Amino acid sequence: MNPQSDDFELFGLPARFAQELADIEGRWKALQRQAHPDQFASHGGSAQRLAMQYAVRINEAHARLRDPVKRAAYLCALRGHPVDGAQAPALTPAFLTQQMLWREAVEEALGLDALQALAAEVAAAREEALCACAQALDGDSNPAQAAIHVRQLMFIGRFAQDLDERIDALLHPA
Repeated sequence: MNPQSDDFELFGLPARFAQELADIEGRWKALQRQAHPDQFASHGGSAQRLAMQYAVRINEAHARLRDPVKRAAYLCALRGHPVDGAQAPALTPAFLTQQMLWREAVEEALGLDALQALAAEVAAAREEALCACAQALDGDSNPAQAAIHVRQLMFIGRFAQDLDERIDALLHPA
């Protein structure tokens, strides 16, 4: 096991967006068994520390690979188009306008039904952005375009979380 490998190499998976969650989970469990520090109990403290470092590395890779947005962001970074920092792509004016409209809709919502309808709309937008991201990464080999979709997905994720909290507060008042 090479800790310097990228997550896909480490897990023995093709470096693409489309992945089966069962493959990721199965590979993670197998790697965890191989690197578990108890496997190295008879090899001394340094071997156990190294095994612990491998276990941490495996868990970090697992967290990135199992989450489609994190996986897409990671692929973009591997392909030279990071989604964070100074090189982060700008969001389109149309998407920024959509964000404002969603936020206004939350403020103007008159009840649970309106918020749940908005949540369904946001979920559909998330699925659309995931499909566009998959196409940009796996179909078009266009990580720059994929990075824009990843940024959108990050915004959608935060908004959806805020919306879910508002819905939950209506369903379960304090």
